[in-house]
Amino acid sequence: MSVLVCFHAHPDDEVFNTGGVMRLAADAGHRVVVVTATDGALGEFPEGLLAPGERLADRREKEVTESVRILGADRLVLLGYADSGMAGTEGNHDPEAFCNADVEQAATRLAAVLREEGADVLTVYDAHGGYGHPDHVQVHRVGVRAAELAGTAHVYEATTDRDHMRQLLAMAGEWSEEGAPPIDVETFGLPASEITTTVDVSAVMAAKRAAMHAYPSQVGDFGPFLDMPTEQLTAAFGREWFRKRDAAPDLTETALAL
Repeated sequence: MSVLVCFHAHPDDEVFNTGGVMRLAADAGHRVVVVTATDGALGEFPEGLLAPGERLADRREKEVTESVRILGADRLVLLGYADSGMAGTEGNHDPEAFCNADVEQAATRLAAVLREEGADVLTVYDAHGGYGHPDHVQVHRVGVRAAELAGTAHVYEATTDRDHMRQLLAMAGEWSEEGAPPIDVETFGLPASEITTTVDVSAVMAAKRAAMHAYPSQVGDFGPFLDMPTEQLTAAFGREWFRKRDAAPDLTETALAL
């Protein structure tokens, strides 16, 4: 048995970036651990969702707990940093926000989990955080440093094939009032030439969809996909992409080194 640790910024990120890999690893008998940096308290959510007195952070903790159960995780670790919000928003200036955390201190906390678990593989994000979100960029910085501290040999940067995402955003144009992609796709993810590892997760799409349904608070993110026909959902999310640090590009479809 090997140990896979997936480090993410917010509750729900684990579904998009590593949900299929997690479920495949768990089904193969490996131990899966999810570490989530922030409470996700600055995310948007549907009006009327929260019960009286319920905080969004509390709801998202319940949601991520159910999601990682569906995806086969054996353990969930919540670091509890404040959500930084999207780039350019007021939350970026919060001294308690994850994007402003001392990298060495945060990495020491993550490294303690890596050592305790005897992690064989750690997933982080690429240096741009996938699309520039301050918390995602910080996951890269903290995760890379934590692997150095803990001596975790195999580090994979979760990312997206830019060409594939261009097609996906065109399909999801309704996310934007103007019908245009909500981000600059040319800065999203990585070009195919930099992706070393592509994992076919189509066999576990049912679990990935179920994990999406575990997030009523994030229907704005998952809504267009919740009831999508399986064939279309698989086309959108049936592969997960990574760049292995210190590895030459290898575009063949392969599993992570578990």
